[in-house]
Amino acid sequence: MLFDVKRKITHELFKTPIVQQTAFWSIVKQKVGQQSIALNFKTWKSSIYRNVISDSAITSDILVILHPVNQHDFIAYIPYGPELDPENEFRGIFLEELSECIRPFLPKNCFMIRYDLCWDVFWANDPAFFDSDGNCVENPSVKAQELRFNINTHYWNLQKSESNLLPVNTLYLNLQPNSETILKKMKPKTRYNIRLSHRKGVTVRTANLNDLPVWRHLYTETAIRNGIQLNNLNYFEAILSTNADDTKSPAEVIYLIAEVEKKPLAAMFLVVSGHRGSYLYGASSGNSRNFMASYALQWEAINIAKKRGCIEYDMFGIAPNNNSSHPLYGLYKFKTGFGGEMFHSLGCWDYPFDQKKYTLYKSTELTSQGFHIN
Repeated sequence: MLFDVKRKITHELFKTPIVQQTAFWSIVKQKVGQQSIALNFKTWKSSIYRNVISDSAITSDILVILHPVNQHDFIAYIPYGPELDPENEFRGIFLEELSECIRPFLPKNCFMIRYDLCWDVFWANDPAFFDSDGNCVENPSVKAQELRFNINTHYWNLQKSESNLLPVNTLYLNLQPNSETILKKMKPKTRYNIRLSHRKGVTVRTANLNDLPVWRHLYTETAIRNGIQLNNLNYFEAILSTNADDTKSPAEVIYLIAEVEKKPLAAMFLVVSGHRGSYLYGASSGNSRNFMASYALQWEAINIAKKRGCIEYDMFGIAPNNNSSHPLYGLYKFKTGFGGEMFHSLGCWDYPFDQKKYTLYKSTELTSQGFHIN
């Protein structure tokens, strides 16, 4: 199925709307001390799709982040990759062969690969798992998922991770209609709050590195309020300062601050990569919520992404449904107001090379689960 795997410099990673698979992202990771490698691979259309009339080779690539877990061992983490998505019946054997083919390019003390898959769930078209609004109301058991994924594989080695790292549920807004149409597709309350924020004097400006203290304050307050793990400020500095324009897959980061009379109320990082704008990080003040600054911020980001030529906007992380007990329920209520279509991905899947080390690693993860963006 797969052949001719070659290593290449990360600057040569192909252009993609998935920012976590770009040369830009590899530079960000390098700045915060994480090593990454880029690999090209080829496969035949007939190996991943049914009913192929004229067969030909497909070339794709992946960005692999190497995470040290102790003084000796690594895991290979592939964020939202591979981008190439086979039809359901070929997915398991595809990942199995890809894993074995890229294994020689990984450190000898790398005991597993973790794929953070952006592929939609196998049961995406099964009405038993969704409500009429596209919300996922139930997932198959982990055992059933693993059974489904490993069909047609040789080793039955693909295992569901104990937790997901990147968001598995999101909303995609179609930016191709004009702005007025996009507004009309929002919920009435969201439209009202956008206009209310403007009437209350909220303005949104593009910020820069000098404004990172504003982000630090709002982000820290938000993380404490919501029980989210804090990233080091150096991480956001790396995101904002990285320039990958001399690569094949650059990305533009726009740091936005919503304020009233120069008082910051909310801030966010918009990332434009390929044809997609992504709401990567956001923060807001717990005070002065009546100004609806976060609504003004999102509407400005949507319009900026549209002006940059994006055809879709990724809300980047919500609860799978409207269950009020879910920790991301607040984000669900806020983000679904802007419209868009729900998307549910498979999340993290592991391919162990050393089962003993992998079992030990999984046991340690059970005590440290959480929602982290890497």
